[in-house]
Amino acid sequence: MPHMSYDVIAEHAGLTRQLIRYHYPEPDELMLDLCDMIASIYRDVLISTAGSLQGAARVDAFLDFYFDLLDGTPKPRDDKVYDAMMSLTASSPELKLRLGEQYRMIGQVLAHEFAVQYPDLDQQGAEELSWLFVCLMYGHWKMVAALGYDESHRVISRRAMDRLIRSYCAESSDGAARVKVFGRPTA
Repeated sequence: MPHMSYDVIAEHAGLTRQLIRYHYPEPDELMLDLCDMIASIYRDVLISTAGSLQGAARVDAFLDFYFDLLDGTPKPRDDKVYDAMMSLTASSPELKLRLGEQYRMIGQVLAHEFAVQYPDLDQQGAEELSWLFVCLMYGHWKMVAALGYDESHRVISRRAMDRLIRSYCAESSDGAARVKVFGRPTA
């Protein structure tokens, strides 16, 4: 497993390497469960924060959390784990599908929130914004965590998201350029 070993996982979990290997003899199964566990952590945080809010505060809490700007609720520092999982998707079709579905779910939830918060935004625009958010958020954290840029760039990324929202609200989606957002090629 690149960047991620049984030893590293055992150390962080406070368990022995042998115990981890006993329950997960196949590295792919371990990464699939790790992927689900991390998604569950994010889901729980978002339900306890954004889920309890109304109106614009819901979208703001969602975006602020992912750019680590939400007061009192830090974004988990799990970027190395996501880097390892993303790297493993090249050789694990199951992990590629699972991780892709989790990003798609983030997009679906946010597209719904955009549509509710911005009634002038058409469905295609809401979905495109959710795609742009996932790409911007993922790219931001790769620049910060993987390449070592200062975390304060999160303010730039968050403001960029606000600008994208305003531009989409001001201009309808191009009907001729409709793309199935978060779609995958069919074989």
